[in-house]
Amino acid sequence: MDRLIYTAMSGAKQVFLQQAGVAQNLANATTNGYRAMEHRFRAVQVLGDGAPTRAFAVDASVANVFDQGPVSLTGRPLDVAVEGAGWIAVQGSDGREAYTRAGNLKTDANGLLQTSAGFNVLGEGGPISLPPDNNIAIAADGTVSSIPRFGAGAINNANVVGRIKLVNPPEAEMVRGDDGLFRTANGFPALADENVKLTPEALEGSNANSVDAMVRMISLARQFEMQIKMLQTADADARAATQLLTMNA
Repeated sequence: MDRLIYTAMSGAKQVFLQQAGVAQNLANATTNGYRAMEHRFRAVQVLGDGAPTRAFAVDASVANVFDQGPVSLTGRPLDVAVEGAGWIAVQGSDGREAYTRAGNLKTDANGLLQTSAGFNVLGEGGPISLPPDNNIAIAADGTVSSIPRFGAGAINNANVVGRIKLVNPPEAEMVRGDDGLFRTANGFPALADENVKLTPEALEGSNANSVDAMVRMISLARQFEMQIKMLQTADADARAATQLLTMNA
């Protein structure tokens, strides 16, 4: 009977953890550039004398889904969407280089180009500083230009103030951090990739599908109930067996 308890107990625990992952995807279904996550499970034998007949379900890994999200045009000069594979380099809260797909950019009080979450966008020489009282234009290759708002022929006086660092490291080497940013597994900054392009005045939405997440959540809830039912059945069978042994004694 303990074999059933081992299986049901570990199964219920991992289904509960998977529900948390689906809930996070559902909560970020409208977050720009969000990458969905999925839990992958595998069965592992319990080691020890007399134990190999028992198995645990374990959370083998949390996989990231790198499919592109829907892209919508916004007409806002500081909005950019990465075309296909690639990332925008930013400065994480720990000061190290990190990567994001969220292209809804802004400027802070000091004129630094930042993500909506407040992370500095990195250029070839560090954070990009924008001059005040200028219109900003971002090209497909990440070049950031400032255009004076006043004066005759101002549009012809565009000045390049920096270039957003765009990278495309292998997806298998990308690790999600607690701050929502991705970093390379070895911790070293990725090299700039000239092939990564941006779509100006556009935003990429989350690649988490809210309808799929809701259906998945219902399915996991039923799986959890089934595992609990198995535990209750094992307990009832154990009680019945104990009662029979007591009567025979």
